[in-house]
Amino acid sequence: MTAERGTILIIGRNGQLARALHDVFTASAQQFIALGRPEIDLSDPPTAKTAIIAARPAVVINAAAYTAVDRAEDDAEAAFAINEAGAKAAAEAAAEIGASIVHVSTDYVFDGKKDSPYVESDPTAPLGVYGSSKRAGELAVAAANPKHLILRTSWVFSPYGANFVKTMLRLNSERSELNVVDDQFGNPTSALDLARAIARMLPKLLDSSPDSQAFGIFHVVNAGTTTWRGFAEAIIGAAHRRGAPRANVRAIGTKDYPTRASRPGYSALATDKITGVFGIHLRPWPNALSECLDQLIGPTREDMIQPQEAFGRST
Repeated sequence: MTAERGTILIIGRNGQLARALHDVFTASAQQFIALGRPEIDLSDPPTAKTAIIAARPAVVINAAAYTAVDRAEDDAEAAFAINEAGAKAAAEAAAEIGASIVHVSTDYVFDGKKDSPYVESDPTAPLGVYGSSKRAGELAVAAANPKHLILRTSWVFSPYGANFVKTMLRLNSERSELNVVDDQFGNPTSALDLARAIARMLPKLLDSSPDSQAFGIFHVVNAGTTTWRGFAEAIIGAAHRRGAPRANVRAIGTKDYPTRASRPGYSALATDKITGVFGIHLRPWPNALSECLDQLIGPTREDMIQPQEAFGRST
């Protein structure tokens, strides 16, 4: 049984990336289907594999994962079941029908000890169960299907689901001061921009042989590096320009905010490879954040008066 030309299968329906892919593909009239639980449950690899083969897509996009970083420390079996065994089953199913697999991974495969953006060939050294399970998934996907595109991304935000942007907006409405870690560095990344990037990659995935440069590991993040505190400041400042209150954001260290799982101190990702192969360069993260807040809150006051000012003012 072979794949149907042009059909895309998204594994996941309710996550940030899955919903962003739905929006992007719908807008571009891309033929796709999105299946989540119970139709495809990556924690049950045999049934997931059967469902994927029955759908006969040309490309499988695995947008589902176990992402509870702290809970994973006490729930390693579940994390590896979905992020490794489930990912492997999806890749195997795609290979069986001649389909490509797009697998989304994370900056948490690195230990954060580097002081410049990580490139795809840098050694991995996850600090916790979540990162270890995602790295195991990368290896399993690559071994199971030569037509694999593994995309590492980081600090994903969107108008959908639970994420740092929405958490900061909620806390900003409840408190006058927020304590946010200022010694962890990374790239905030829009799920919508990530989905748009995947859409741009699809033609090459559909037309390339397994040994094409279109396959392999790529980093895809919005341009620009900041800390969690810097990200929070930008969120709250932009929200204030849209009429929200403005809490004071106080810098603290990782040691002041202990978590069950260790986080990399520096996990910025270099994107030269994806630019060279696909011509993709994501815009700066503050621009993407502005789009997200336009959807969540509305335009800034300046944007609201811009249409009138475009015609000049009467005297």
